[in-house]
Amino acid sequence: MLLISGLSGAGKSTVLHALEDQGFFCTDNLPLEMIHDWAEYMFRRQQPAALCIDARSCRDPQAFRDAYAAILQSANDWFLLFVEASDEALQRRYSVVKRRHPFALDANLLDSIARERKAMEPIREMADLVLDSSNLTPYALAAKAENFWQRKHTTGKGIFVTITSFSYRYGIPTDADMVVDVRFLPNPHYDPELAPLTGKDRAVIEYFQRQSDMHKAERLLNKWLAFAWPRMQQERKQYFTLAFGCSGGRHRSVYLAERAADWLRQHGVEPALHHRELDRIFTTPPSAASQGTT
Repeated sequence: MLLISGLSGAGKSTVLHALEDQGFFCTDNLPLEMIHDWAEYMFRRQQPAALCIDARSCRDPQAFRDAYAAILQSANDWFLLFVEASDEALQRRYSVVKRRHPFALDANLLDSIARERKAMEPIREMADLVLDSSNLTPYALAAKAENFWQRKHTTGKGIFVTITSFSYRYGIPTDADMVVDVRFLPNPHYDPELAPLTGKDRAVIEYFQRQSDMHKAERLLNKWLAFAWPRMQQERKQYFTLAFGCSGGRHRSVYLAERAADWLRQHGVEPALHHRELDRIFTTPPSAASQGTT
């Protein structure tokens, strides 16, 4: 069972709809006083369930803590997912939908976001996973939520691993635990036939397999993973996000992210793999195109 909470405009509804498509019985904005009875009913139904609680229900964070604690006393198969985003992303989204922020009152939008963020902080601290949707498409956000549930539901334990590729042009992922800059490696962008492809395409893979520096980078990466992975398990680390960055986020970072994911699969771990810029719909700025970076 999943409780979904977070900031207004961060994507809670996206997560809820994705879970509904996966067969969850989903409920949005249930009054706190009804949560315990709702949870007991869903357990009797023996159906996966997700409950979204936001600022409309959580004006009193302590009341939410009490309600959540009551659920945990009845069963331990509940997990809390918290969805957030940067102030800039939330402000941009509200400007598009032209909706009033639930904490608006007489304050401007940025003040309302700050007020909600502070009010929701105690709930954020309780979360089993915090998802930052600032640079995620709805599809990528939904995939992360689904992967989180599948890992928790099937194993209940183990490290939840996310591997991300990204472009430095659009910023470093805010949730990254470790960032690997691979801009020093050979760049296939300068080959006209390879430039429109990605690090997942066979022609680009064969290009990298001919590069001695890429072979060395892969060996060092595998060596580091072999060293670090068992030690992270010993530390009982719950979440780990490894991000690979290059200039455009389409070739080098994608290729090495795929290789890292392959290494983990060979060791019995199925990571959440996210190529941020491949999901992004954007037009390359003329200045970047003229520089020929990727």
